[in-house]
Amino acid sequence: MSNSWLGLENDVCVITGAVGGMGLEISREFAKQKVNLALIDLDETKCQQLADDLAKEYGIKAIGFACNTTSEESVDAAVAKVKKTFGRCDILVNTAAILRFCPLEDLPLSEWNTTINVNMTGYFLMSQRFGRLMIEQKSGRMVHISTVASHSPETYSGAYSSTKAAISMLSKQIAAEWGQFGIRSNAVCPCFVKTPLSRKFYEDKAVEEGRTRMIASRRIGETIDIANAVLYLASRRSDYSNGTELVVDGGYEVMLGDLVPRPGGRRQFALDQHAASQAKK
Repeated sequence: MSNSWLGLENDVCVITGAVGGMGLEISREFAKQKVNLALIDLDETKCQQLADDLAKEYGIKAIGFACNTTSEESVDAAVAKVKKTFGRCDILVNTAAILRFCPLEDLPLSEWNTTINVNMTGYFLMSQRFGRLMIEQKSGRMVHISTVASHSPETYSGAYSSTKAAISMLSKQIAAEWGQFGIRSNAVCPCFVKTPLSRKFYEDKAVEEGRTRMIASRRIGETIDIANAVLYLASRRSDYSNGTELVVDGGYEVMLGDLVPRPGGRRQFALDQHAASQAKK
């Protein structure tokens, strides 16, 4: 094990959706830990450029190439390339996913199927094919990006919440079946994170203030918050965590009771009631 707290140095990590907002941050944080990287996305030019930049900046070995995670042939080719380049895969991070907004009554079957194909089949194929390599090695760690919307539905988001719930269950099943081979599989469930795609929501101050009010920590998450969680679950510091979900939401899921209105506001109502009870003594 390396001298760093996470013990990730010289490991080999495969990251899907590597040039997306979340994937980019995760890739950079792994590079800082001296992890060798195989960066996968649909845009090969961007992947290779990111790999080159991280290799130069952090002195690691990194490759970047295009891979369609919904295609068996493309995923098999990715496994072969990683095995040829590095000889192994220690970590798989699945981030590649899509979101298509639409009320269920209007949702075309084609959009439903596309979301399932990317968000579920893509995660399955990457996990299965790289899982086979990990089974051969008798070791491996997988981290899958899910969402709190897998627990509570993201309304009008088509198949998104359904597929994310499936990802969480897939992660649990991998842990249950492959734990015997030294493989760990865990999921990260973010909520309200500023990414290049979501930042436009927060240009509306009313939206940002409303969302911030729903979070116990009273701030919107950043991609670094998710990257930190992924690194922990991929590290040996989480060695006895398998089949779990790490919720990274700033306390969103504990705020339901606080959002229920009371006269004058919940805090003031409590203060008034306390004062009244003390006055009667």
